[in-house]
Amino acid sequence: MAAIVGGGYEPLAVGGSAHAVGAQSAALSLDCTMPTDFTPDITGRIARLFIHPIKSCAGTELREAELTPTGLAWDRSWMVVDDQGMFMTQREWPRMALIHPVVGTDTLTLRASGMADLELPLAAAGRPCEVQVWRDRVQALDASPEAARWLSEFLQTPCRLVRFDDTGQRLADADWTQGAAASVRFPDGFPLLVVSQAALDELNERLRAAGHAGVGMERFRPNIVIDGFAAHDEDHAELLHVSGGAVALRPVKPCARCPIPDVDPATAQRGTAVTEQLRAYRQDARVGGGLTFGMNAIIAAGAGQTLRVGQQVAAQFSF
Repeated sequence: MAAIVGGGYEPLAVGGSAHAVGAQSAALSLDCTMPTDFTPDITGRIARLFIHPIKSCAGTELREAELTPTGLAWDRSWMVVDDQGMFMTQREWPRMALIHPVVGTDTLTLRASGMADLELPLAAAGRPCEVQVWRDRVQALDASPEAARWLSEFLQTPCRLVRFDDTGQRLADADWTQGAAASVRFPDGFPLLVVSQAALDELNERLRAAGHAGVGMERFRPNIVIDGFAAHDEDHAELLHVSGGAVALRPVKPCARCPIPDVDPATAQRGTAVTEQLRAYRQDARVGGGLTFGMNAIIAAGAGQTLRVGQQVAAQFSF
């Protein structure tokens, strides 16, 4: 088809063998090799890695993950849709935070309190269907009637689970990627989300000063958390060189925040404190005054490499 533009902890790596897909054609061809005389303005290390197998459900923390042309292997490969094929998120359905998908060797397992585990074979083909995520109409594969019943019972609304159809392609917004063709599956818009640990530390200081409890990084649903950067250094990094330059990630768009960070991932209860604090210091003119936290990034080089906790990250600033 034509291109469309638009918490639990697991100590083992989740590989991406099933992700050798048509998206390879959209991997960037720019020369992003780290120069031999490269002098970084900032250095840090990968502190945490997350994937979110089902869009808007709980994430999985990893020690290592394969970097594919569409992001980390298995990240946002599935999505919950309503009976009209429209994507569903915690914005309207906060109980999605309580669904814990686990990608195994051969299965995707759905887990939630009060529900029997449901195992779905990764090799299952599924019925082709068309679904919508934001303005994009996307080809997908229906997971199974059993998955639809499981999700509909837990969320108390008719819905079903779909998997991205890798015979097709969805592209990130070229206005932000400077024309580079960056493939995605079911994220809101970009292959990766990068956040500095110091950004969360600063927010939690503000929350506690205002009489609120601190919050976990899981609320912001990043893929890569970097320690050693100052708060929001990622906002101004030109290229993030990882592991001596084998991987290059280009931050391209500030991540404007919806109300999801105010959803407690342990209880699915909504609050307002996070948004209230971000409004005091994170209004960003680059996205029309939206409240930003973290940077969406594309893969400039290194698809097929493995990212690991502890790897060095180096960057120069671009203001």
